[in-house]
Amino acid sequence: MIREKLIDKRIGDNKQFRWRSREVSRTEGLSDAVFGFAITLLVVSLEVPRTYSELMQTMRGFGAFAISFTLLFMVWYNQYKFFRRYGLQDNLTIVLNGVLLFVVLFYVYPLKFVFSLLVNLFTGGGGAFTLPNGEVGHMVESNAQIARLMLIFGAGYVAVFGVFVLLYGHAYRKRAELDLNELEVFDTRVDVQESALNVAIGTISMAIAAVGGANFGGVAGFIYMLCPVVLPIHGTIMGRRRRRLEDAFDFKAQVMADSHE
Repeated sequence: MIREKLIDKRIGDNKQFRWRSREVSRTEGLSDAVFGFAITLLVVSLEVPRTYSELMQTMRGFGAFAISFTLLFMVWYNQYKFFRRYGLQDNLTIVLNGVLLFVVLFYVYPLKFVFSLLVNLFTGGGGAFTLPNGEVGHMVESNAQIARLMLIFGAGYVAVFGVFVLLYGHAYRKRAELDLNELEVFDTRVDVQESALNVAIGTISMAIAAVGGANFGGVAGFIYMLCPVVLPIHGTIMGRRRRRLEDAFDFKAQVMADSHE
């Protein structure tokens, strides 16, 4: 299993957050199967192209597949790190993980559709596609459909990161039981904040699409461009605070070590 190999190689272990789980639970095994199935649903084509034209048609879907695959992998990797760091297997964790898997499966096709449309537009396709009978169709037929599409996409986006807010928040509440040190508590709060920022961006996009309707469907989509701006800024600020906390933490550790000598 991929997860077991990653654990053996300690992939994702930054040596600063102690792992509390090194075994793959049944919950994680189910999660791997669901994510694997979701990626299968993303595959550009299940059939081998029979002609050059079919091959080119299949290759046009590579961009959307690559983006969707990357996003799914990021969700999976965040879930992988959560279980490695906290090792929680209580009822709430299992329920929240189940909700995450449900959302991932339900939104596979909307995810692929949105990025297929995006790649098509940016490559000059104008949102058009060719039907098997040679007729030309359009992926979306009006701005109103774009607005509704952003509402659907936003709902899935908010749901995924909303689950991570609840998962990391749950781990934070159990910080004493998990024996989290100061740095681990800080990192847990940062993970809650990052997920909450993603929820906020998705919520803003949905609000614009809902209130603005057809006139602001495109604007609702561009709101997600805040992610590569807001998240790095947040990461930089939290990184500076963490370095100061590390210095204080190392100082305390050194004092305690000296006192025992």
